[in-house]
Amino acid sequence: MSDPMRPPASHPRPQTASPRSDPSRSRAALRTAVVWDVLQDALDRRVKATGRPALDVLDTGGGSGNFAVPVAGLGHRVTVVDPSPNALFALERRAAEAGVADRVRGVQGDAGGLFEVVERGGYDAVLCHGVLEYVDDPAEGVGNAVAALRADGVLSLLAAGLGGAVLARALAGHFTEARQALGDPDGRWGTADPVPRRFTAEQLTGLVEAAGLRIGAVHGVRVFADLVPGVLVDTEPGAMEALLKLEAAAAELAAFHSVATQLHVLGETRGAHEA
Repeated sequence: MSDPMRPPASHPRPQTASPRSDPSRSRAALRTAVVWDVLQDALDRRVKATGRPALDVLDTGGGSGNFAVPVAGLGHRVTVVDPSPNALFALERRAAEAGVADRVRGVQGDAGGLFEVVERGGYDAVLCHGVLEYVDDPAEGVGNAVAALRADGVLSLLAAGLGGAVLARALAGHFTEARQALGDPDGRWGTADPVPRRFTAEQLTGLVEAAGLRIGAVHGVRVFADLVPGVLVDTEPGAMEALLKLEAAAAELAAFHSVATQLHVLGETRGAHEA
């Protein structure tokens, strides 16, 4: 039975945009700004706590390096595990273009054989973004990610949110599909749904806690970005920055977690918390 770190070609994984360092503030960057802010702050705290300016970071299912390359740009060493040779080739090219090729390593592998290609307990931080939707066993996926952490490590977990999909289908007039997603065990709205599985915040935090971590933070991602017409953001002066601030403000409020397109959970080992 397959257990990919990355979805098959028939289910393309949403691409991650450039982080807040991108001056263009594109709509794609808008969709990931909250995650990048939380992740960068978590890495900065680990640098301060450990006294090591360069951390070891593992990006499971990291693809072409949408997060890995910017993280390497902060000075950290990043290992990307992905089953796709094409994605790893794109990662190598992107890292070279960004001038961080010496800090980025791509390894072909998947969740089931993670420790055949990387060291157990060898990383200060593990990114598991857009992976749990596609693996056969989400609990195993989180367990492997946690097992790759050092005693004072942090886990950045990003997955599709159930409520955001229900809301999007309803606003598009697909009321039957919205109800189907609401009642489906995997949060799917039908056989044509490209996402195999979605989660509630409670499900994700439960997986993280069951794997032995404490919850450092939970954020709703893309609460408004996928619902606001692009023309409003692209044509109104200051609209992009205002929407970014609105996303950031709503991200931490539990009331908006239930309608977010994605959910981000930061898990911490006890050592990381005490540091």
